[in-house]
Amino acid sequence: QVQLEESGGGLVQPGGSLRLSCAASGDIFSIKSMGWYREVPGKQRQLVAAITPGGIANYADSVKGRFTISKDNAQNTIYLQMNSLKPEDTAVYYCNLEGQGITGALVTTADYWGQGTQVTVSS
Repeated sequence: QVQLEESGGGLVQPGGSLRLSCAASGDIFSIKSMGWYREVPGKQRQLVAAITPGGIANYADSVKGRFTISKDNAQNTIYLQMNSLKPEDTAVYYCNLEGQGITGALVTTADYWGQGTQVTVSS
């Protein structure tokens, strides 16, 4: 099984910063990309930022210039540095791993998800 452990959410004032971390562990065969999605009640989960092991990153337009995604390949860990936070960034943030895991004798291609971490931007 593949596990994703998130940390770093919390309450911050508008204009403030937070850093999210996500560590992947378990029976990982390969990683295509890791990233962060966010979800608010009544809306679809949306991509915030993702990064490949080779360092290619992509961002949602709404966070470009404010958020930075980075990685530590050796630790299978990604980080999301969030600056200039706005109230509309309030959401549950989920870590995602797109890749292959090992289940018994099988290699399975799948999306894996963390449990989510709440980010609240409010004065």
